This record gives sequence, structure tokens and C-alpha cells, in this order.
Amino acid sequence: MAGKIEARLKELGIELPAPSQPAGTYVPFVRTGNLVFISGQGPVGPKGLEYQGKVGKEQDVDAAKAAARLTMINVLAQLKAACDGDLDRVQRCVKLLGFVNSTPEFDQQPAVINGGSDLLVEIFGDAGRHARSAVSTASLPFQMTVEIEAIFEIA
Repeated sequence: MAGKIEARLKELGIELPAPSQPAGTYVPFVRTGNLVFISGQGPVGPKGLEYQGKVGKEQDVDAAKAAARLTMINVLAQLKAACDGDLDRVQRCVKLLGFVNSTPEFDQQPAVINGGSDLLVEIFGDAGRHARSAVSTASLPFQMTVEIEAIFEIA
């Protein structure tokens, strides 16, 4: 029987992908005590890296929000692996750090990262509300538009 969170994902039409492997010398997540630290994830979909380029130049806010939503789906894939396949173990999202590959004058980073934050609230309700930072960066690996790392509390 699927758990409550798996049922919610199905209701939203979201199928989590297999968690991606690291692109460098690090691990995709670390569990310590009741916390899970998820390494930075990007907007990788079935066709590979789906959003590349700077917001304010190659990408607009709506596309960047979609990139953040897709990125959060990849965060959740790692979280599911960290929870041994049981997302009902998630007690809450504690903190997100969202990076937006943007032009120097772009100043709507919070609106972009809302694409990921909103998804967490859609899935987990109040347990999806979190502390957060949303910052601009001059570039990201592989020119991806967004990168998000996260900390979750689990049972």
C-alpha cells in the first residue's frame, strides 16, 4: 500500500525519477541523526538537463520557476532514497538554499525559487514550509538555470 506522501504525489501527477548520481566527489545526501542534507540538485528531466542559461537573458521568470519545480522533484528523489523509500518519514523541510543563474540586474530570485518551495507545500502541507535563502550566482554547473540544496527532518 502506498503511503500518504506517495498518494499525494500520484494525485499531483508527479512520478519521482531514480535519484541521480553525483557529478563530482561528493555524496547525494548525508543522514545524521534525524536530519537529511540533500546535495545541490538541478533541473534534470527525462530528456537530460532541461533548463540552461541565465534568468534575465536566455530564461524568463516563468521558465525559471518551472526549473525550480523540476529541481525540487530531483531533491525529493534523493530524499526518498535517504528515507529508504518511505517519504512518510519526513517530519518537515527545515531549510532550502536556492541558487539562480541570472544576469547581474535580475532581482527576482525569491520568485524563481518559489517554484520549488510551493511544490513542497503542495505535497507536505505545513511540514513543507521552511526557512530559505534564494541567491543569484554568476554561473552554475553545466549552465543550469537553478540549483537547490535542502535539509529535512525525518523520523
